[in-house]
Amino acid sequence: MKSFEVREKYLKFFQERGHKIIPSSSLIPENDPTTLFTGSGMQPLVPYLLGEQHPQGMRLADSQKSFRAEDIEEIGDNRHTTFFEMLGNWSLGNYFKEEQIQWIFEFLTKEIGLNPKNLYVTVFKGNEEFNLPKDEESADIWKRMFSSVGIEAGADRIFYYSEKKNWWSRPGVPSKMPIGEPGGPNSEVFWDFGVDLKIHESSPYKDEACHPNCDCGRFLEIGNNVFMKYKKTKDGFEDLPKKNVDFGGGLERITAVSNNNPDVFLADLFEIPISIIEKVSNKKYDESEKTIKAFRVILDHIRASVFLISDGAVPSNKDQGYFTRRLVRRAICFGNDIGILSDICAEVGRSFIEEYKEIYPELEKNKEAILKELTGEEDKFKITLEKGLKKFNEMLGKNGSEEISSHDVFDLYQTYGFPFEMTKELAKEKGIIVSDEDFKKWIEEHQEVSRKGAEKKFKGGLADSGEETRRLHTATHLLQSALRRVLGEGIFQKGSNITSERLRFDFSYGEKMTEERIKEVERIVNEWIKQDIEVVCEELSYESAKEKGATGLFEDKYSDIVKVYSIGDASCEICGGPHAKRTSELGIFKIIKEESSSSGIRRIKAIISK
Repeated sequence: MKSFEVREKYLKFFQERGHKIIPSSSLIPENDPTTLFTGSGMQPLVPYLLGEQHPQGMRLADSQKSFRAEDIEEIGDNRHTTFFEMLGNWSLGNYFKEEQIQWIFEFLTKEIGLNPKNLYVTVFKGNEEFNLPKDEESADIWKRMFSSVGIEAGADRIFYYSEKKNWWSRPGVPSKMPIGEPGGPNSEVFWDFGVDLKIHESSPYKDEACHPNCDCGRFLEIGNNVFMKYKKTKDGFEDLPKKNVDFGGGLERITAVSNNNPDVFLADLFEIPISIIEKVSNKKYDESEKTIKAFRVILDHIRASVFLISDGAVPSNKDQGYFTRRLVRRAICFGNDIGILSDICAEVGRSFIEEYKEIYPELEKNKEAILKELTGEEDKFKITLEKGLKKFNEMLGKNGSEEISSHDVFDLYQTYGFPFEMTKELAKEKGIIVSDEDFKKWIEEHQEVSRKGAEKKFKGGLADSGEETRRLHTATHLLQSALRRVLGEGIFQKGSNITSERLRFDFSYGEKMTEERIKEVERIVNEWIKQDIEVVCEELSYESAKEKGATGLFEDKYSDIVKVYSIGDASCEICGGPHAKRTSELGIFKIIKEESSSSGIRRIKAIISK
């Protein structure tokens, strides 16, 4: 089965069951400072999972672009990718466990044609600390589903796991959830490739008892049913006003198991890119373990970079752009490691644009910019790569021994973008030992520092729908309108980031704003605030919103029905976030910084005070 067939079947299946199909959100979260990337289908829907009414109703489905930076080091096995499409369906206070489990079982076994004998599921075993019950209800429904096809499902098919595996919230386990965060037990679905799978026989886990969540490679998770019914409070957990369902299924993984192929990189999406890499490297994908890993890294990283650049994360040294740069450079390193000396990123990137352009037309629209960024980054890094190789040789001369210090290895990784595997390979050729454990310790220390910095930088946010966030979000609308009045109608939003303390707004403009223009923007915004204008929300068709003159951030990605927020004659925008009721609630608006974000993009940081 082809991936487009799986995607099409899934959306049609849930559309026939009363779900509205909504478009994918950007990989760069709009107005959500709690995370750098959209890493799941539920992220753009958090306000609605917390109780806000969605303009498309209570039953929704989509295929959401997703990116998970934490998976970068995992790439190279048969199932992990940093970028993926998450097939999702939601019930916002409508149906719950009974319908969801039945439908997913029906979709997988009848629409996709998977043999139910190869399906295994997991459920939540409960948590005594927070008084969260064992999910026996889901287990009973699964038993009935398997029984309907003649399979007796006992403890050898339905597995109970703790919150580390079968509890879902964005921060993870219940103890790590902040107050106000939604979450709930989940029930995962796994495909069993069988005990004869070669990857299982060569696995370090091959002599251990096998189960769905082990790491041997025999089982592949293909879907996760989240029953989001709780909200974290200072005293523990309380029920949300409405019970929600959030299903996420990996498109690439479901496609792989539909063909009973454990390697997601052998799905149709990667056929042409693989042929390109084989041609320029003069090596076959499955020639050796080394080529398999290199091909997978190149395929994954360039595909992810294409989508990230298209959504605005151009290679840079900060925020989302840092990860795009890291992906591109890592792909080049692994290409170099299998003998690819010519430029490759743009050619492979172009093949992915062709593959996806009908589903994501913005890729074709942004093609020239994407390819230009890939080529530019590749050219820059080849110079850096030469410096890195020189640095590596200097380290050998400095140490004069059979070992390179873990600090030097980490410096190559952090400063020059050398993947650890490449340094290890170079060292091996020289007969030098590189310590895996010491390098991991450096990485863990670096990640801990980065995590603390991220928590400080991205604390609070739109997801909590707090009063400060509402006020700043409303002020952002006024800021954009004021900028268009002062700088011209060619000003458009290019991204924003809002915490409970400040707003950050990116907009299209090619030069530094003068102090006079900054003061004029401030004056206009504060004048609107003083006028005590009512903030009015309407649900309109997308065409009606355009006719009304509403502006928006991603104009080709909206649903048929959208929310439009109007602030008198000052502002009219398509938006889904929380807002103040009147401008007088905002306080005094103050721009604290105006700077360059990237080429042709300026950035304003502002606060409001009472």
